[in-house]
Amino acid sequence: MSESRLVDYLHHIQQAAVDACSFVEGLSKDDFFADKRTQQAVIMSLVIIGEAATKVMDGYAEFTQAHSEVPWRSMRGMRNRIAHGYFDINLDVVWNTVQTALPELLKQLSAVGPRSK
Repeated sequence: MSESRLVDYLHHIQQAAVDACSFVEGLSKDDFFADKRTQQAVIMSLVIIGEAATKVMDGYAEFTQAHSEVPWRSMRGMRNRIAHGYFDINLDVVWNTVQTALPELLKQLSAVGPRSK
């Protein structure tokens, strides 16, 4: 697979993580739990992250192995839990992911390269 596709996938992950974080910026956990629109936006961002991570894992195994500090499997796993258990989504997990895991992911992605667009 081409290097430009890898860059695209990494960009999709990075952009979706930035989006999800921006969607909850300034919200309390209670505000998030009361705002279905924001929940849906964040959940969609997590699906995009998981889809792109799966593409990276499937097409660029050497890259994922070289950057094993990035939680590739966790991103894919979150996407699968959302897609296959949609009616059982745990909003506490979604909230904690966007508050803790995504900011950490953004730091990890900025360090791995190839550089996103």
